Order: sequence, then structure tokens, then C-alpha cells
Amino acid sequence: MDRLRSKRTPEDAAPAAVERTLRTSVDDWLRLLAGAGGEVGALLSQPAEEQARRGHAHTLREIMQQPYTWIETARNLAPRAGELRSALAHVTAAGHRGLVALTGSGSSLYAGECLAPGLQAALGIPVQAVASGEILTHPQGRVPGTTPCLLVSFARSGNSPESEAVLDGLRGVASCRHLVITCNRLGRLAARGAADPGMTTVVLDDKTCDRSLVMTSSFTNMVLAGRFLALTGEPAEYEARALRLAGLGAQVLLRHGDALAAAARAAYTSAVYLGSGGRYGSAREAALKMLEMTSGRVKTFAETYLGLRHGPMCAVDEEALVVCFLSADEVARAYEADLVRELGRKGLGARKVLVGADVPPDLVSSGDVVVDVPGLGAVDDDDAPVLDVLVGQTLALFRCMATGLRPDSPSDDGVISRVVESFEIHRRT
Repeated sequence: MDRLRSKRTPEDAAPAAVERTLRTSVDDWLRLLAGAGGEVGALLSQPAEEQARRGHAHTLREIMQQPYTWIETARNLAPRAGELRSALAHVTAAGHRGLVALTGSGSSLYAGECLAPGLQAALGIPVQAVASGEILTHPQGRVPGTTPCLLVSFARSGNSPESEAVLDGLRGVASCRHLVITCNRLGRLAARGAADPGMTTVVLDDKTCDRSLVMTSSFTNMVLAGRFLALTGEPAEYEARALRLAGLGAQVLLRHGDALAAAARAAYTSAVYLGSGGRYGSAREAALKMLEMTSGRVKTFAETYLGLRHGPMCAVDEEALVVCFLSADEVARAYEADLVRELGRKGLGARKVLVGADVPPDLVSSGDVVVDVPGLGAVDDDDAPVLDVLVGQTLALFRCMATGLRPDSPSDDGVISRVVESFEIHRRT
């Protein structure tokens, strides 16, 4: 059985050393990663001017810095625990329990999809992810008029047309409170929050405001920030969770970078991403990264494992890469494994990338890549999306370069841009 794996590194054998480096500075972490060798190390070791010439300077750094930024985000959010709990009290307090709506567009919506199941389980109230555009076109069916609602808006730049229009449209709704999580302190959403005492605004560190076209650091850090809303214990618990995730993310890059690079360059024309629960949000975001970073040359879609059988399986042909985010939950994993085995019996897919802990050997075929994350079983599935998406981003980065595109600006025809172009907002009378 041919499993493609990266060679082990000294850092892989010393996770404590990696953790110490992650606690120091982002540059120390990137130097450690560069010194570990392999394809990721080779890219990071290039002079800055060479990275800029090849068009991957921003994207490479923004993907690889993420384990460090997760610790930083948790550290910066911990002092705001009381403020965020106060925002939640509007919908969780006895006597006027309501719902949480997680909104955004594109990747920002998928951040909400990663979060919704876990937040609902933790808070005991309805939590739904809803596209900002849907609130604009069908507000009555998306945000209740009288039920207490906390609208959580995710935005990298805070300058997208939908972001402002949604806040404007709901500003007069007395039952609705607002929490904005953004990466851009200079964006219009951040400015509105600073001017409105009734709005809670979380602005993440500037490092998370990606300069690249695609969202990478911004996505995982907004998801991690959103997970703070599920906190039931002390902020130190949240910081410890972020540190565990950072250690796992570091090991994914150190141990599996070469294997993911090889998988990215393999022969396939489409890619299918599978996830369950909040990890369906991971699948949606990972699929979008591959689509964006190949400028549509690799056609992608995401689906749940059980949903794939209901029609979409016909698109999993012999030229498809299948990326499987495998749950740590026993029952969910059983359903997922059954579906993967079915794909094997039917000869569907060119190869697979399987992400999880203790991946059953019978799910692995020749040429598949197993991203084995031993500590993933100890991490709640609701925390795992940031690791899934890190894998998806790395695959997309290497595929982008293999197709001759520039990761910082892969849309060479200008079809998509870093911030959606302004468009007319139509108001209801």
C-alpha cells in the first residue's frame, strides 16, 4: 500500500520545542518551519524579492503563520470575555431566549457554517449561518422581527457592500443586537462599531488581514474567535484549546507538507471535499480555496458524506481528487467510513486525501495521502475546522503554483478581486 508521506523532521520529534517557538514570535515560527526543509521550507527560505517575483510572498506567509496567529487571537480575546458574554446575554438570558445568526458572504459565510453546530450545542439555543445576501433579498425569512437575535457579522475587510447594507437594514430592529468580527481596523465595519456603543466589535490582529486575494489567516482566526462564544469556563480554557490547535497545525505543516504538495500536483481535473457537522463548513471553504487559487481550472464542490449518495456522487469520476475530513465522533466516523469504502468499491476518484486520527487502513488505497493528526481525537470536532482548512489551503497553494498561476493574485483575468466590487443596494419600501 503506497501512502505518500513527508519525511519526519527533528521538530516533529520535539513538539515541546515547536510549542516554545510558537509562543515567541511569528518570525521565529516561520524560521523554524523554513529550517525544517521539505517543500514548505524551500519556499519560505527563498529571498523576499524572489517570493514577490513568483507572486506567492503574501499567500505563503499567511497560510504558514496560522498556528502562531491562533495563539495570538486567543490571547487577545481572553480579556474581553465579560464583554462578549454580555453580548450573548441578549439571547441566552432566562425570559428572553432567542437565537444567534452568523452572517457573511463567501468564506465569511463558511466561517459561520463551521461554527453553527458547535455553538448551538454549547449555548442551547438556535444558531444558524445565513448569507448576508439572503438577509438583503429575503429578510423576513432569515432574521426574526420580534425574537431576540444576536447577529454576528464576519468580515475580513469590512468593506464589502453586503456587510454594510445588512447592518443598515437591521439597525432599527429593536430585537436585534450586533457583534462584528473583522480583521481590518481601517474597514468601514470597524469604524461603525467604534462609533456605535450598541455594537460589539472585535478587530483581530493586523496579521490576519490577508494581503493576498484569497482568505486564509483571516478565515481560521475568525472561526477561532467565534468559538469563544461557546466558552463556558474561564478564558484560560480557551487559550489552552488554541494552544493545542496551534501545536496540531504546526505538526500538519512539518510532517505533511511534502505529501500535500505531491497530492496537489497529481493528475486530477476536479476536487470533491467531504465533511460532517461543522466540518461541512470546512469542506465548503477548502473547496472554494482550490477553485479560487486555480482560477476555476480545477472544478470543485463540497458535500456531506451522507448527502453525496443523493445525486452528487455522479460527479466523482476517475479524474477527481476526494478530500475527506474524518470525524472523531464514533457514530459520524462510521457513516463516513462506509461512504469512503463505497467510493472504493465503485472505483470512484483518482486518489484521496484523508484527514483525521487513526485512519482505518482499509480506507486507504494506493496513491492516497493520509494526513494523520494523532492529537485530533482529543480535540472536539467543533474545533477541528481550522485544521481541515489549513490542509485545504496548502493543497490549493501548491496546485496554484503547479498550474503556473501566482497565489497572491491567481485571478489573472480579474474576474474576482480581494474585495467584492461595489454594486447597487436595492431597498424595500
